[in-house]
Amino acid sequence: MNILVVGNVLKDVYLNLDTRTEHLEADKNNTKWLDISFDSSEHHFFNRNSSLGGAAISLEVLQKMGISTSISGSDLRLEDDGLTTNSVPETYRYILISDGKTSYFVPSEHKRTTFSQPAEPVDYLYIDRSANLDNDELKKINAYLDFSIQTKLVLYLSNLDNPNLVDLSSRANLIFLENNLNLPNIDTEKIVHISETKLSYLDIKETISIDRIDILTHLSVYSIAAATILGGFILGNSVEDSLMLARINIENSRLNAVLPLSEMQEIAENTSSKENLELIAANLVFKGKGILAADESGGSIKKKFAKLGIPDTYENRRDYRNIFFTTQNLENYINGIILFDETTKQFADNGQNYVDFLISRRIIPGIKVDQGLEKFDNSVETYTKGLDGLDQRLKEYYIRGLRFAKWRAAFEIKLSSNSTILTPTDTAIEENCRILAEYAKSCQSAGLVPIVEPEVVYDGYYSIDQNAEVTGHILDILFEKLADFGVNLRACILKVNMILAGKNYPVPSSPEEVGQKTAKVLKEHVPPKLAGVVFLSGGQTVEQTTINLANIEKNGPFPWPVTFSFARALQDPALYTWAGDNNNADQARQAFLDRLIANTKALKK
Repeated sequence: MNILVVGNVLKDVYLNLDTRTEHLEADKNNTKWLDISFDSSEHHFFNRNSSLGGAAISLEVLQKMGISTSISGSDLRLEDDGLTTNSVPETYRYILISDGKTSYFVPSEHKRTTFSQPAEPVDYLYIDRSANLDNDELKKINAYLDFSIQTKLVLYLSNLDNPNLVDLSSRANLIFLENNLNLPNIDTEKIVHISETKLSYLDIKETISIDRIDILTHLSVYSIAAATILGGFILGNSVEDSLMLARINIENSRLNAVLPLSEMQEIAENTSSKENLELIAANLVFKGKGILAADESGGSIKKKFAKLGIPDTYENRRDYRNIFFTTQNLENYINGIILFDETTKQFADNGQNYVDFLISRRIIPGIKVDQGLEKFDNSVETYTKGLDGLDQRLKEYYIRGLRFAKWRAAFEIKLSSNSTILTPTDTAIEENCRILAEYAKSCQSAGLVPIVEPEVVYDGYYSIDQNAEVTGHILDILFEKLADFGVNLRACILKVNMILAGKNYPVPSSPEEVGQKTAKVLKEHVPPKLAGVVFLSGGQTVEQTTINLANIEKNGPFPWPVTFSFARALQDPALYTWAGDNNNADQARQAFLDRLIANTKALKK
């Protein structure tokens, strides 16, 4: 397998400026500009470090992955002591580093890239991001591809300025697009999106974030990412694994050395569990879709059925949940479904176990793992049971295909005669949050993404401001406990109540108030590293829940994805339509679909 890279070898000169001196000068309009005269009597730099950039980075990455690679028109090669060439690059980039930030001084005359037809056939022709091809060179490339029909074309587009280069995209087997450029009329399965902070594939569905904070510049990030992903594909790796190798290479490379394949694989083996969890969490809160809570315990579903005179039988519970799971286009509105243990052992109409059935619909199956509420000794307050034997249950759920879990803690606001908050007490908050954190850590150790649900119960007599005060305090303690237990917040989701007055309060909260107060509490008390926030409906009416969700969304943007994880607010119209009669199943599915559509629309400001 061999690759010919078409691009320019550049010389990157890094100057680490002395932060004790002033590098800016003012013009006649008092606008400050970077002074790059480098008068040594005035400006100093700590060190100067040079490296080969541009196409040289692509060559080094691919050769260190064990793939035979050369650059058109260059004798650049990788030897034991690094990259070497007999010729001097004609294009220099000066990269100025000050206060941890980088600026670029690039010559305006970008050297023209020449294409030399290879003497031997190549398997891949890779047009690098550093390439500066005029129309004559592009004609040569097209002619070569016409002649060498077995050669696959890989194209990197950092902009769409050259229409003839863009025209080549129709011939490409793989395209790298920079900073979410949009290339119309091209099969999305051929495109990888690259930015300074994110790698994405298949219309942004498979996404991996990059966290690079030192002087490896964004120019290098782009080149390392594309070459590593290309190398991963050539070696037969999956999309997810190829993107992961790229992230590892970017985050661990230095100015003069990218990682060999063996080191990337070693790091991947040590971090794959963590990264998989983060990817699952990101997909659960993927923009524009929600999570269905279909995890009612035996007692809860019995009460639901009793109101409509539906016998609480194994078959009726299965038929009821089957309505939701078989709704047409469900995967367009739902990222994941929280199941009850019983449901994981039941079967769809086609004979598949429901876990496998949901996976086949590209819906992530999850599981409720708490075992209900128990009162503290000599107290009306509760804690959530279920830690005993949890580790073993989580292992079994993972083996059965479940990939996330949920645990609920309930807090009731009760007031004194002078409206002072009596409960929840600090003791109850501390213990419930400790239990939530211990559960979350156990989940991540077992390979499941935890959803932590500290719910301030809607039933009650309290104001919207009292709800905000209590919820904010609970969230502070919760995230403190999650940190104590070492929970990875990028692989953890918060399920929380909206901020509104209690159901029995004489002055109901307007949707505008709910949106503003909820957004304020979340922004002030939820760390930005969290994977996402999902809302519970908590006994609000179907319409009330949807309009409140829309108003919360209007008060964004938020540092994390925000969506819904409703039970009753999605299910009740279907339940009342079905009423235990399977002849009504189709109408019930439509009622459910109507609620899904309404709530996903609410997520669009």
